[in-house]
Amino acid sequence: MSTPQSDAHPRFAEALRELGLDVPVRRFPDATRTAAEAAAAIGCDVSEIVKSLVFEADGAPVLVLMDGSSRVDVERVRQELGAQSVGRANAALVRETTGYAIGGVPPFGHLTRTRVLADRGLLDHEVVWAAAGTPHTVFPLDPTSLIAHAGGTVADVRERTA
Repeated sequence: MSTPQSDAHPRFAEALRELGLDVPVRRFPDATRTAAEAAAAIGCDVSEIVKSLVFEADGAPVLVLMDGSSRVDVERVRQELGAQSVGRANAALVRETTGYAIGGVPPFGHLTRTRVLADRGLLDHEVVWAAAGTPHTVFPLDPTSLIAHAGGTVADVRERTA
């Protein structure tokens, strides 16, 4: 008999067990690599999707948790971290840091512990959906718990709209 976590990536399923989190993991036949694809598959608003994005700040990986309808403002991330330079991490660094491929990176359960910034906008929702370690799987959680399990610091790092 399969458990709800059995659809998650094995490393992420283990992280859920270690945290004592019993959350339903939903699997989709088609990949949900973008926030829009995930929102359409789940039937939620794109802003309720959590993007787990890896950046490189002065050579060190940093995870930014952002809602699916917003973009990360790299300058705001740089200021928040007090870094000299910040840029998107390449696919190799993402996999090396998290243990997951781009499109399936969950907010926690990574290979290495990194600094985590969570955009304040995530707190606008009762429940958010994040990748469960693969481009085909997602799980729901309240944003306060998700940020806490990720070891995240709440910050304003989204691009401002005109």
